[in-house]
Amino acid sequence: MTLLVETIQAEVNTLNKNDIRLTARRYRQTTERSYRALQDGMEKTRNNKRMNLILALNYSAKWEILNAARELAAKVEAGQLKPADIDEKKFINALSTKGIPDPELLIRTSGENRISNFLLWQIAYAELYFTPTLWPDFQKEHLYQAIIDYQHRERRFGKISEQLV
Repeated sequence: MTLLVETIQAEVNTLNKNDIRLTARRYRQTTERSYRALQDGMEKTRNNKRMNLILALNYSAKWEILNAARELAAKVEAGQLKPADIDEKKFINALSTKGIPDPELLIRTSGENRISNFLLWQIAYAELYFTPTLWPDFQKEHLYQAIIDYQHRERRFGKISEQLV
């Protein structure tokens, strides 16, 4: 968490210069120092519009899905919602990531060929890129390589090539 605090403090000016807004999910469970640094960074970048940098701290996709199910169940129990009315849109709005676009590309570092409980609902149609490079060693060149690989893919969103015509 010390690295997180130092990085936020060092990069806020760069985020502002590039019009990038910092946001975070589930950061209240961090240390007090990290919480304050995140609050400060988010406040200083809140008006930026070009891009969002979203930190998922203490995040678990299983937690997120269970929490959404509990939220919807509570609304049903309270008579605010009928089970038959629960659709994909209502479920997505109960997720902690509501309002954030689903990722188009998920880059998994470290040579692991798994997604590790990360955005399980949201990556249904994401392209996955696996690299043996460890996260601390992941540089701009590695990102370019992943993007070039992504650009050569056919995005089908669950369809077959013939259905895209």
